[in-house]
Amino acid sequence: MPRKEFQPLQAQEIARAFRQQRVDYLFIGKSGAILLGYPGTTQDVDIFPARSVENGRRIVKALRKIGFAISAQLEREIIAGKDFVQIKSGPFDVDLVFAPDGIQSFEEAKSRSLIEGVFHVANLRDIIASKRASARQRDLIELPLLENFRAEYEKKHPQPLRSAAILAKGRKNR
Repeated sequence: MPRKEFQPLQAQEIARAFRQQRVDYLFIGKSGAILLGYPGTTQDVDIFPARSVENGRRIVKALRKIGFAISAQLEREIIAGKDFVQIKSGPFDVDLVFAPDGIQSFEEAKSRSLIEGVFHVANLRDIIASKRASARQRDLIELPLLENFRAEYEKKHPQPLRSAAILAKGRKNR
């Protein structure tokens, strides 16, 4: 049976459970862009969590509280901070991306992140940089639309958003 597409209510469940368990994370990917108003659809919730054993344990506890069946193998992968963990054993699909392409570190991404209501979201420039760096065909097709949305978003929210790639270039030019 096909899964339902991503709904902001799913993100609210994640945000609430993660807040209760003190998980350090950001929404990323297309679901992160949707939370900022991007008019697209996706099939899952993309999460960029901080990589630590303690944060991994908190993630497992939070996901179990909202109905995810976390096997022993899946728990080990989450606690270890495996680069990519796909979870389809719950009320909706979640991808934990501990090492997203195009982003240097969680700490840097968090320093540029946005808070939209209850949502901690990677900034659009980081979301775009990650999609560009992944070079997946479906992401490359989406890039022009995301770039147009970013330009409109930044007009309405004048604080400049800097991507990991731009910061890295700035460091090289010093």
